[in-house]
Amino acid sequence: MERTLTLEQIILKNISFSYKKEKVLENIHLTVREKEFLSIIGPNGGGKTTLIKLILGLIKPNAGEIFIKPGIRIGYVPQYAKFDRSFPISVYDTIMMGRMNPKIRWFHKNTKEDKKAVKDTIETLGMESLAKKQIGKLSGGQLQKVLMGRALVSDPDVLILDEPTANLDKDNKKEIYELLRSFHTNKTILLITHDVEYLDQNEDRDVVLLNRKIIYKGQHKSSEGKESK
Repeated sequence: MERTLTLEQIILKNISFSYKKEKVLENIHLTVREKEFLSIIGPNGGGKTTLIKLILGLIKPNAGEIFIKPGIRIGYVPQYAKFDRSFPISVYDTIMMGRMNPKIRWFHKNTKEDKKAVKDTIETLGMESLAKKQIGKLSGGQLQKVLMGRALVSDPDVLILDEPTANLDKDNKKEIYELLRSFHTNKTILLITHDVEYLDQNEDRDVVLLNRKIIYKGQHKSSEGKESK
C-alpha cells in the first residue's frame, strides 16, 4: 500500500502475525526514517526475523498495514551461516547477482554499468585479491562481506542485515561494523543483532527491543547502567 512519505521510509502500523495458532508479533507500530541506524534486539523467537520478512514482503501480516516509500530500494543481507557455500560460484559472480532482476536472472546480460558497479563494490570491501575465489573457500568474515556486497551493488536506500556478526571473531566483527558505519553516511541501516558489546560502544544508536511486542524504542542504554525497559 502506498502513502505519501517524506523522511519516513518504512511504516508498520498495528502489525500482527501468527504461524498457525502461535502469535509471533502483536500490535507492532514502527517507523524507520531516512538515514536512521536502527538495531533490533531481543530473545530468540521474539519475532525479529519475522519482522524483517514482513518488511521485505516475503510474508504478509494477519492484521495491520505496511507502508514502503515509493521508489526506494531495499537490500537484504542474510546470516552467512545460512548461505549455501557448496554452490560453485566466485566472489565476483556472487556480487553480480545483486544486479540481476530475480524474475529474469538466468537471462540477464551484464552491462558495462553492472560490471563497474561490481568492481567498485569489491574495491569498497577491500576484496580485490579474492574476486575470482570460490565462495566455498572463504572464511566466515569474508563470506559475510561478499553477502553485504551482493546487497550493496544495487545501491539500496535501505540496508537490512540479519545478525551480520554472528559466529565471527572480534577482528571480523570490528571490520563489519566499520563498513556499516561507512555505509550509514548515505543509507538507512536496519540491523538485527545480539552483540551487546557493539551496542554499548554506540549508545547514540537507536534500538528496538522486540519480544512479540515492541518493549522499548530509543537510545541504547549501556549494560553497565540501567536495563532498557
